[in-house]
Amino acid sequence: MITILAQIQAKAGLGAELETHLRQVVTPSRAEAGCVFYTLHRVEDNPDTFVFYEKWVDKAALDAHIASPHYQTYRQEAEPLLASRDVQFLEELT
Repeated sequence: MITILAQIQAKAGLGAELETHLRQVVTPSRAEAGCVFYTLHRVEDNPDTFVFYEKWVDKAALDAHIASPHYQTYRQEAEPLLASRDVQFLEELT
């Protein structure tokens, strides 16, 4: 299993616009083979910061997700709105 925590920071004041693009990738990502869960969060009291918490059955499933048309469209359209993106791969201990 591969677990990911991705924090995405919009440029100041562009959180609402970025949220539109983030929401569009959730449903098709959840429908992908190998997706265990794919959850979008907004950081409380910070409308420009979002977190994806996701789990994939293996690297092949994650690679297919990254190559998918809906993910590539999201990345291209959202890129001008981003201040930063921090992706962490988590090791499950229990």
